[in-house]
Amino acid sequence: MCGRFVVARVGSELAGVLRAEVVPDDLPAPSFNVAPTARATIVLDSAKTEPPTRRLAAARWGLVPAWAKDPSVGSRAFNARSEEAAEKPMFRKALAARRAVVPASGYYEWQGPAGSKVPHYIRPAADEPLFFAGLYEWWKDESRPDDDADRWLLSFTILTRSAVGGLADIHDRMPLVIDADHADVWLDPTTEYPADLLDAVVDAAPGVVESLTWFPVGAAVGNVRNDDPSLIEPV
Repeated sequence: MCGRFVVARVGSELAGVLRAEVVPDDLPAPSFNVAPTARATIVLDSAKTEPPTRRLAAARWGLVPAWAKDPSVGSRAFNARSEEAAEKPMFRKALAARRAVVPASGYYEWQGPAGSKVPHYIRPAADEPLFFAGLYEWWKDESRPDDDADRWLLSFTILTRSAVGGLADIHDRMPLVIDADHADVWLDPTTEYPADLLDAVVDAAPGVVESLTWFPVGAAVGNVRNDDPSLIEPV
């Protein structure tokens, strides 16, 4: 699974790496402890233009489908199992046309038995960004007037797969990391056969894992109120 991650870069840096054409002013600040329900930056290709326009956007972590009665359902949908995404009602429509890339500097995972779990920080060995395959949705708050800027909620989830390589010693699941070769086609909302595309990204993930490194970090990351660079220092 993936329940905490780090975004140390600002929006302008991410835009250059991902070739985003639209960079809004309201992107979240860098964070060393992004947790579910927090706002984070995602990348999406908007289908409203032809060809689609790539943009960065601020979104809430935890997918809220359009049919949800209220946004609280998103607190339980911060991850989506890749094995189920094509069939599960919560995710299948987003997989078909609303795929996102979630940029990160790294993520945290806990190892060990309950009560004595040790957090690890997992990141690229080189100073490069890490990308997670994600899904996004728009949810409309019918209780708000049409001219209310907060009427529409953009939310996202991070796909996961079975852990591979040394990561399997830490946890049996891992975020679905995506390489540059698959990112463009993943983001394209016109790409056909989304289930096959998802399978291809899942199959390519072990190659990305080979470029990662990890090490134990302090227990302070367990408190979402803690958010500073010391969280990613080895212990």
